[in-house]
Amino acid sequence: MVSHEFEQEFKMLGLKIAYYRKLKGYSQETLSEKLGYSNVSYIGNIEAPGVHKTITLTTLFKIAQALDIPPHKLIDFD
Repeated sequence: MVSHEFEQEFKMLGLKIAYYRKLKGYSQETLSEKLGYSNVSYIGNIEAPGVHKTITLTTLFKIAQALDIPPHKLIDFD
């Protein structure tokens, strides 16, 4: 879990991942498979607004690559 310091940012990150995943037509399971994760709930936890799961930069880059978008689109909150 994440500290409260960046709670809002992780919520927005999760929402952005969900947005681009749906735009691509992927289910959470499909994205998990593309990332090489067998646990579908991992993506669900990242996207869930109330969970605030942290991710590494490597995971962020992998998600962006799987969604065929530049990584900055996931963390541009303007």
